[in-house]
Amino acid sequence: MANTLNLIFKRSLQLVGLLTFSVALVFPVASDAAPAKRQVVKKSQATKTVSKKVVSTRKSVRVVAKSPRKPIIVATPARPSFGQIAGLHSAQDPLDLKSSVALVIDQDTHEILFSKNDHAVLPIASLTKLMTGMIISGAQLPMDESITITQDDVDTEKGSRSRLRVGSSLTRGELLHLALMSSENRAAHALGRTYPGGMPSFVNLMNAKAKLLGMKGTRYVEPTGLSSQNQSNAQDLATLVNAAHADPVLRELSTSTGYQVAVGRQTLQYNNTNRLVKNPDWDIGLQKTGYISEAGQCLVMQTKIAGRKLIMVFLDSAGKLSRLGDAERVRRWVESQPANMPKISAAARPSNG
Repeated sequence: MANTLNLIFKRSLQLVGLLTFSVALVFPVASDAAPAKRQVVKKSQATKTVSKKVVSTRKSVRVVAKSPRKPIIVATPARPSFGQIAGLHSAQDPLDLKSSVALVIDQDTHEILFSKNDHAVLPIASLTKLMTGMIISGAQLPMDESITITQDDVDTEKGSRSRLRVGSSLTRGELLHLALMSSENRAAHALGRTYPGGMPSFVNLMNAKAKLLGMKGTRYVEPTGLSSQNQSNAQDLATLVNAAHADPVLRELSTSTGYQVAVGRQTLQYNNTNRLVKNPDWDIGLQKTGYISEAGQCLVMQTKIAGRKLIMVFLDSAGKLSRLGDAERVRRWVESQPANMPKISAAARPSNG
């Protein structure tokens, strides 16, 4: 009996061993399963991490794409005027004018009441259009003649804009009105281009008229003033204003506060470039403004102050409104002075700064 039990026990052990060996054969890498599983988990997590990064990157790209980019503003230094280059702004005067050149003359007596660098020759910008107007008005050409704006009238000097499109047709009178009142460059150019003999003939007449008036420091190369080669001085410009004031057409058109013109199906409203013509404190008989960077802000006027007819010239003023401010300063000064007011003269001298 005991032998039988021993035999059964031995066979049981053999059977267990056989089963264990069989399991080992079926699952030979069972001991590496856990590390492999951990590796798979790590790979899966890494994949999730990468995918999250990709999603995050895409989201950030979308945000950048949706949010508008702010324009990069590059500060460009203002181009100095000829007066600044010449040091004329260092001139000091009792009225503290912002124009580097100024002249005030009694129109009746030709007495100089105020002068500042009045012989300096500088670009005169659209003050040129006063001479343009004198030539057109004096030629007695038909003012109702239709003139068409062409590509030749487009500004290639400064790239200035105009509401008079190529192909627009206006009368000579309308073009003259816009040139004197609103300083319309294409209008002024078209007037010179269509003058008998063309532009060369017109510019020659401008210079001949200046010489006839005794404007020895004046030169014109075109009728708009866009070229900095159109140059003059305060003394010559005062002479021009005095002569232009004698023409009723130039007086009326230059002091007109506003004007409408029909261009095709449109009606365009133009206003005077000199706001003082609307000011009841001013009695202005003739005026013209002008600006290009080389000339600065310019203004000439014939006006009546304290019972005296005066001619004012302001060239190379520092700011857009300072030429008007200078005119106001001169007006207050004249109003505060006695009839035999003293002459004020200021010349450029080196600044202390």
